[in-house]
Amino acid sequence: MTAQMSAKPLEGRVAVVTGASSGIGEAAAEHLAWLGAKVAVLARREGRLRDLVARIEKNGGSALEIAADVTDAAVMRAAADRVEEQLGSADLLLNNAGVMLPAPIEELRADQWQHQIDLNITGLMNAIGAFVPQLVRAAGMRGVADLVNTSSIAAHNIFPNFAVYSATKAYVTQLSRHLRVELGPKNVRVAAIEPGIVGTELQDHVTDTGAQEWLNASQQTIEWLTPQDVAQVVGFIATLPPRVNLQEVIVMPTGQGS
Repeated sequence: MTAQMSAKPLEGRVAVVTGASSGIGEAAAEHLAWLGAKVAVLARREGRLRDLVARIEKNGGSALEIAADVTDAAVMRAAADRVEEQLGSADLLLNNAGVMLPAPIEELRADQWQHQIDLNITGLMNAIGAFVPQLVRAAGMRGVADLVNTSSIAAHNIFPNFAVYSATKAYVTQLSRHLRVELGPKNVRVAAIEPGIVGTELQDHVTDTGAQEWLNASQQTIEWLTPQDVAQVVGFIATLPPRVNLQEVIVMPTGQGS
């Protein structure tokens, strides 16, 4: 029976999801568990992770909660050790932790610049550094592993006041392209998912009035994506035959033109 025909196409696989306490990460963790993977969910909010694990287990899945801050490299290495000890080598990593804090560059919000760089770039690299050795080992044993990075349509398109956020997402997309060259020959597929507007907590963190007005106006004219929409894409990528690598996937609301 092929992976696509199996009722649990990810059975036997070990998935790690960062930023799993809400939004895309939360939805993806539930979906990957429903597809049969054992899922390690990482985030800072322990209570949210406990609730997520309880829901996954209630639905017949298997999950491990790990309270972790991706900006701390030592914490991420310890999390990787714990995953390997309790679940086995990770063969799917969804790098989803991130933050969006738009503001005009002239406001000199250096605190927000740094926060976005720390989480969206440094946190991404800490997760990659901690888990890629496991992905490579797992791919050697099982024939395939997946590194999926959450980027954004902002990596390509121009949005006023989103310069720093967009630059961090362009980093994610470009890094993913390079890692495909390094890891593809080792049977580790690398994908960058680039969503348009998704209804998540990211919008709640926006403090810039102009950006908030633009988001509010768009919600009146566009049906935003849901986290579950993007989770479905993650699951589709992971269940493809090992020979297939969807390298960059742009997922847009039908009504969002750019």
